[in-house]
Amino acid sequence: MNTQKNDDSAMAALFREDEIPVPPKPGHPVTGKVVNIQNNRILVEIDGTYTGIIAGREAVDGFDTAKKLLEGDEVTAYVVEDENSDGYYVLSLRKASREKAWDKLVEMKDSNETIDVPIREANKGGLMTEFNGIRAFIPVSQLSPEHYPRVNGANSNEILSRLQKYIGEKFTVQVITAEQDENKLIFSEKAGLSKKRDAALKKLNIGDKVKGRVTGIVNFGIFVTFDDGLEGLVHLSEITWGKVSDATNFARVGEMKEAVVIGIETGKISLSIRQLTPDPWLKNIEKFSVGDTIKGEVEKITSFGVLVRLGDEINGILHTSEISDEDEEVKLEVGDEVEAKVIEINPKEHRIALSMKGFDNKKKAKPKKKKAVEDKNEGEDEDENKEKQKNEDLKEPKKKADKEETKDEKDSKESKKKETKKGE
Repeated sequence: MNTQKNDDSAMAALFREDEIPVPPKPGHPVTGKVVNIQNNRILVEIDGTYTGIIAGREAVDGFDTAKKLLEGDEVTAYVVEDENSDGYYVLSLRKASREKAWDKLVEMKDSNETIDVPIREANKGGLMTEFNGIRAFIPVSQLSPEHYPRVNGANSNEILSRLQKYIGEKFTVQVITAEQDENKLIFSEKAGLSKKRDAALKKLNIGDKVKGRVTGIVNFGIFVTFDDGLEGLVHLSEITWGKVSDATNFARVGEMKEAVVIGIETGKISLSIRQLTPDPWLKNIEKFSVGDTIKGEVEKITSFGVLVRLGDEINGILHTSEISDEDEEVKLEVGDEVEAKVIEINPKEHRIALSMKGFDNKKKAKPKKKKAVEDKNEGEDEDENKEKQKNEDLKEPKKKADKEETKDEKDSKESKKKETKKGE
């Protein structure tokens, strides 16, 4: 009995040794041992029975696997073709690396790891890049402040022109979507720089001077990027001490600008360029003191009062309640010259308050208008006199005719009297 059992075991082992492994199947991964590397060709033994070959573009992947392989190493590759005429199965490291790449991308997404990727193309919606042969997209909304195309009116052609300038550059990004089944890979440059930005923001204080690059010019101001992706806005009112209506007159995209931090709120940074220079308003008001009597010209009339130009871009505010006393009424118009007293100077708010109470501004309110009225009245009198004269001229012939008619009537009566006497 024991002899029979031993014979059965030996036969089973023999049959197992004679079993032929399943051949490699195209479209599936296989693992084998590198048996030869020569002339950019890698021969791989599969299950001790089949031989695969990795050559040409199929030997290139995003991990530089081929360069690191040595004879005797194990390697995983994708089967591209069945056994060829040379008896080799065609294998691909490139396609195998895509599988590894997707696994790596999912890991990076979960760990918020960042990577550097090259920009290959641009369209109106964003930038195209790749990771280990897998095409990826960076939407405009996910670009860092430095690269975000700030364009007035969201002109799509101008946006595309701005984005095309980044082709060939490398961006630091973070994976926000990695779905292999849908071949959907989306990166975010903004998220990729968030750690640096957050760290830099913690160190930033109001009053700090910064130097950065102009990244956008819009209707309401200038955007400047500085220190690890931080971006601040220089509002129109903070560009210069004078009045600014068009920011493009004061900066160009790409230009370096210095500014001072004047506000930090919920991650938004406010900057000022004008505060780097002395305030000329403070210099100009040195000649004014509370209690001074001044003369100025009405520049603007508002619902709350009147702005009076005092010279050197200095305006005084004449509140409605300070224009006249309760028992008198003074009406002002733009261009009128007025006399008033300085009742308050507020350097912080750039405010000079005035009062006209106690000053006689009635006659000075509309000097030009009054002359115009007088001229008008004189003209009206002259026209009236002309009209009277015209009427008199029209009446004169009638009077003359009436006189002539009266004379005829008189002669007729005299004639009748003479005839009557003769008859008698």
